[in-house]
Amino acid sequence: MIFTGTSGNLSVALYIASLAEVGQNRTLTRVEIAAIAWGVNITSGIINTFGTKAIGAMSSFNVWWTLCGTFVLVITLLVKAPERNSASFVFTDFGKLAVPWAVYTLEGCETAAQVSEESRNAELLAPLGVILSIVGSYIIGLAYMLALLFAVQSIPSVQTSAFAIPIAQLYHDAVGRDLTIVCLTVIALAQFMAAVTAFTASSRLMYALARDDAVPAKGVFMRLNRWQAPYAGVWVSVLIGCAISCAYIGSVIAFNAILSAVAVSVMLSYLQPIIIRVFWPDSLPERGPITLGRFSWAINFASFAFTTFICILFILPTAHPVNELNMNYAVVAVGGLLLLVTAAWALWGRYHFVGSVHTNIDLKTDHVDAKEG
Repeated sequence: MIFTGTSGNLSVALYIASLAEVGQNRTLTRVEIAAIAWGVNITSGIINTFGTKAIGAMSSFNVWWTLCGTFVLVITLLVKAPERNSASFVFTDFGKLAVPWAVYTLEGCETAAQVSEESRNAELLAPLGVILSIVGSYIIGLAYMLALLFAVQSIPSVQTSAFAIPIAQLYHDAVGRDLTIVCLTVIALAQFMAAVTAFTASSRLMYALARDDAVPAKGVFMRLNRWQAPYAGVWVSVLIGCAISCAYIGSVIAFNAILSAVAVSVMLSYLQPIIIRVFWPDSLPERGPITLGRFSWAINFASFAFTTFICILFILPTAHPVNELNMNYAVVAVGGLLLLVTAAWALWGRYHFVGSVHTNIDLKTDHVDAKEG
């Protein structure tokens, strides 16, 4: 989730840089873009520290902003594009696939579960939030992707664009300078609000891990400020985010590695419970109010196969022969993450972690009795 928030904030910085390029013909350096990313990371941290109640309102606003914004973007692209591509091009030309970007848009759907302890009727609303997030992302993403494909004027132009983020070139070619500024602003604001909630989720995850004795410094990560925010987790996320953002100074390839690392690391976290549900389906004897019923195992197996495929795909090189410029460095980022996780388990987790600590009073009593037995 820290990777997700960091990549989102770096994307916001790239959109801001592209706005400067389109609006003022001023090309920002990588150092300047990284500095903007630092500012966006810090702003996300401030909002998560002092605006706990406002985050819920912002998330609700972002839903409507995204819905209305997508509608505006789709209409603008289809109406203003000088030439529209054929359905054959859109639906049958698979020359260049952007699978990592497509999967990236579906990640973070589990955020509703990570903040469930701060909501009422979580056993119903959390899984419902996950489901609606996936369905909504699919519908909105499909409409937006189709509009982009019908409106793109020149794929080589987008691929060789000098703008900080290539999609700015697609808009510039299709709708002109002024409307490009409007469209990029809509996207950047939506991206920023989504990235803020990623740090909300990562800080709550650190809180939960500390509560369960899964990480050291339990007291630090469980400490709340007057706004009921686990501020230590928030600012650890910000610091890591700023450190990762510095990689962009060295190479754009590093940014692509971050995106792929986000996809792999999040997918690996999804894969763990899915594997349990596939190979040990009886491990969850009591089901919640929302269940997949008799379709549960089949859907979990399909998820297991797809997630495994994606994790392998995202660490493969993107070109042949492989050199230092086209190497997929996501394997380095994910490998480093796995080493940290393994070290944390070996040095701390196996001595302290005994299972999740329930906050429900009845379950908590049963959990304590089980440990004493």
